[in-house]
Amino acid sequence: MARFGDALTTGADLVNAAERAVTGALEQVGAPVDLVCFFVSGSDPEEVTLAGKRVMELVGDATTLGCSATGVIGGGRGVEGQGAVSVWCASLPDVGLTPFRLDTVVEGDHLAVVGMREPDPTDRVAIMLANPYEFPTQAFVRETTEALDGLPLVGGMADGMRGEESVRLFCDGEVAENGAIGVLLGGEGVLGTVVSQGCRPIGQNMTVTKAEGNVLLELAGSSAYGKLEELVDSLSEEDRLLAARGLHIGVAMDEYADQHDQGDFLVRTLAGAEPDTGALTIGDMVEVGQTVRFQVRDAGTADEDFAERLAEFGARHRVGAGLLFSCNGRGEAMFPHPDHDPLAVRRALGDGAVAGFFAAGEIGPVGGVNHVHTFTACLLAFAP
Repeated sequence: MARFGDALTTGADLVNAAERAVTGALEQVGAPVDLVCFFVSGSDPEEVTLAGKRVMELVGDATTLGCSATGVIGGGRGVEGQGAVSVWCASLPDVGLTPFRLDTVVEGDHLAVVGMREPDPTDRVAIMLANPYEFPTQAFVRETTEALDGLPLVGGMADGMRGEESVRLFCDGEVAENGAIGVLLGGEGVLGTVVSQGCRPIGQNMTVTKAEGNVLLELAGSSAYGKLEELVDSLSEEDRLLAARGLHIGVAMDEYADQHDQGDFLVRTLAGAEPDTGALTIGDMVEVGQTVRFQVRDAGTADEDFAERLAEFGARHRVGAGLLFSCNGRGEAMFPHPDHDPLAVRRALGDGAVAGFFAAGEIGPVGGVNHVHTFTACLLAFAP
């Protein structure tokens, strides 16, 4: 039978925090562990490295996977912006584990990703953690659904309190500052994923009629910037305030759907606007003919959507534990406290061991296709 444990500890001494978190998580399992996932938040990258190494030293022969972060999740709570270590341990007698390390190599005029093996028929999911500053996560994930024969991919993009220089990845005793790491999981003990987006559509659906790369030039035959101005002028006072805090754009995932509503879009950042040229720059490549819609971050909608999706999943499965990858734009940036997402999981699925981190981008499947998301909460659930 699978057994799980999780612990979150805080403190300026990250190595000591790591030791306490490992001890707490292992005590809950009470059996030899097969998989240990851990996440370290701290202001000093070298202290983060030492803490990660200490976790891997203490868990023996278990497969280990972890990364640095600006905030971590565990023990039913979230902690952001301070020294903390979260450790999740699992004894998984019916689950196969195959770690992997991904790097990039130059092939002609483009980068190729190497290190991913072809999944076995028994593999159910792959967990992946990546350095978002130099690994082509979005392009890689976009190709994995076909390349990996539909295998779901879940995880997140690591970060650190000092940005690019502070990213650390940990896998099976090794420390890396670039690329991506992960583990393939096979067997009936893996239940599946829950992906909930934190944005609400506003305005109307529009067809992209002119675009270059990640620059929108025309929407529905008019200037993209002009459409943005029309939208803002039409908004209620409440939505105008939300838009002022951060306006985003959603790209429809299924162009053939009869309609596109909340949850049907990949939410992307609106990175720039040029009134003179009428262009909008967004955080993804777009093509003529795609459907887009502006989005706002809405805590109420995000709360309701996550609760509804967790309840639907809980009605179909008995959940023993989970790994949770929440956007660093959620937590205190969206809700009154950083504990919102782990507490939502506990309310819906029970108090099993759930740990994870606040990611700089989340990875999860929607509609059978793997995507990189923003403002989402992605949960990988395990059977008890």
